[in-house]
Amino acid sequence: MNDPRVVHSLDDVVEHGSVAICCGSGGVGKTTTAAVLAVQSARRGRRAVVVTIDPAKRLANALGLDELSNEPHQIDPARWDPKGERVEGGRLSAMMLDTKSTFDDLVTRYAATPEQAQRILENSFYRNLASALSGTQEYMAMEKLHELHEEGDFDLIVVDTPPSRHALDFLDAPKRLLRLLDNRVFRLLMVPTRTYLRVAGAAVQMFLHTISRVVGTEVVDDIVAFFRSFEGMEEGFRERAHRVVEVLAQPETRFVLVTSPRRDAVEEARFFAAKIGDHDLAVDALIVNRVHPRFGTELSAGLRSRADSLRELKVSGREATAARDRLSACYANLADFNEIAERERAHIETVRVRTGAAPVSFVPYLAHDVHDFEALAEVGRILFPDLPDRDGSEPTGAGPGQ
Repeated sequence: MNDPRVVHSLDDVVEHGSVAICCGSGGVGKTTTAAVLAVQSARRGRRAVVVTIDPAKRLANALGLDELSNEPHQIDPARWDPKGERVEGGRLSAMMLDTKSTFDDLVTRYAATPEQAQRILENSFYRNLASALSGTQEYMAMEKLHELHEEGDFDLIVVDTPPSRHALDFLDAPKRLLRLLDNRVFRLLMVPTRTYLRVAGAAVQMFLHTISRVVGTEVVDDIVAFFRSFEGMEEGFRERAHRVVEVLAQPETRFVLVTSPRRDAVEEARFFAAKIGDHDLAVDALIVNRVHPRFGTELSAGLRSRADSLRELKVSGREATAARDRLSACYANLADFNEIAERERAHIETVRVRTGAAPVSFVPYLAHDVHDFEALAEVGRILFPDLPDRDGSEPTGAGPGQ
């Protein structure tokens, strides 16, 4: 398992991590963060791929692409490294999970014969299972992560999870799959010719008869045919599920929690942090997007007091009075901004309690949406302020720990 006592920086995530799981609620900039981490890793000479299991096109939009497919698409370095400044060997790829295509590929891979694969692929229950059944997306995300980790020739796999409370269900998917494969009814349906089925046959037939009365005989026949077609393939799924459990727990896997200072987003962040902890894993980095910057070090109460004192200051003359009022209003406005910033950071402290020693990075509101590599580079300069910026521009916003 990941040792919660080990403190990882964002630099460590992009330079030494092998898998980075970006999680958080919707609308907090999680997809942008995932893209930035992959770009920064590629800039440092690593082979990085960013994967989204969110069916929306947020990742493609963030990368300035028209669309993504179920296979990694290598992006032209001229787009994300226009000045040719990356370390030699750096490579950036992106993809979007297609649940059905991934399932079809697995069936084709593990079937003993082309005929067995065809029986499964043409089964109506399988087609519904691969396209719509709750949980299938998480299973296939698990399988795709395994495929990329074992066969993809990547140094870092950045996973952009869906924007919902089910985003971390893929952490449970391997164990749920193992429980399904070990389920007694499942094993009986899978091996109908074995001797012990004759003993349990009456119970199974009664079970199937009861289900048939609810969903219809044809549906049950499809289900039974589906499971029996899978005979001999379950071991391949079992081995991969065990391997994914190992990958998620390995020291090189990093969990990056992304949130915003909105109260609802903070609540979701606490939920995600607890969910990760329930699996004996740890949050390695916390990123807070769209925060109000603090101007100076003086607290809002002191600034407001100064504004009040100026407003009460006795001056003579119209110009002096106007100048006094303008200065008082400026201090009051600054107090308002810093009060918002203080309130936001107080909200975030409730998340930091659950993330332990994980470093925190703040990204301020930007004047524009992030929809191309130039904007991704701007966010990268904020999240990685110590990274040499060869175009001579200064990083802006609040960096890690500020």
